[in-house]
Amino acid sequence: MTATSIVDKQISDNLIQLTLSQKKAVLSVIKAFTAKRNDYEDEMNQRFAELESGSVTGHTWEEAVDIARQSYISSKKKK
Repeated sequence: MTATSIVDKQISDNLIQLTLSQKKAVLSVIKAFTAKRNDYEDEMNQRFAELESGSVTGHTWEEAVDIARQSYISSKKKK
């Protein structure tokens, strides 16, 4: 038995024992997890589409670090 099937069985076994209000609470948690995943996927798909279309410019990690470093140095000079 795989780890996933063990967890699935434990969930099924415990769901039987819950009251209707408890089941509704579990369902709301599951929906919240699912919604967050869908929101994340939608956001990533939108960002990749913008990058591929050329409407935004991407940066390498090194460029991002350099930009952050320069911004930090500039903010220190203003104080």
